[in-house]
Amino acid sequence: MSKLEEIIRVNPLNLSNLCSIAIGKVVAISISKKKGIPKSNVQYAKLIENFGIEGDIHAGNWHRQVSFLALESIEKMREKGLHNLRPGAFAENITTEILTLPELQIGTRIKIGDQAELEITQIGKECHSKCAIFFKVGDCVMPREGIFAVVLKGGKIFVGDRIELDDSLIQRNPS
Repeated sequence: MSKLEEIIRVNPLNLSNLCSIAIGKVVAISISKKKGIPKSNVQYAKLIENFGIEGDIHAGNWHRQVSFLALESIEKMREKGLHNLRPGAFAENITTEILTLPELQIGTRIKIGDQAELEITQIGKECHSKCAIFFKVGDCVMPREGIFAVVLKGGKIFVGDRIELDDSLIQRNPS
């Protein structure tokens, strides 16, 4: 059974919500109290509306309250020789599985678990000073494949939580 088939078996689709475009899973939640260091993995976290993850240095009143990176992106770096990379090593808060994060649009809504809702505000980021990972293998996926979001509705999130994406709620500017 594939990972996607297993997730659908464990989390059956809600046919009354056909606007959901993708379903994934939280494989790690990571926080840190200082900038410039890998984040520590935790089993759960509290998302605070218009702020971010409680206890994380990157939380605050700005457009990059929570960062995401796919496990598949971490795997790309492992294939380049960094076999011991773990979630949180890129300073991402939430590591996902099965979602193609860099292909999402700004404004896409993300629902995690039963309560939390976020909105994507940025895809990728400028890397001003190359990180330790870049110096080891000459590449880093976070500037291209990491995404950032603001918290629209707070709540507790847990490793293993289901993630639903919904592009029908994108906040579009009228032309």
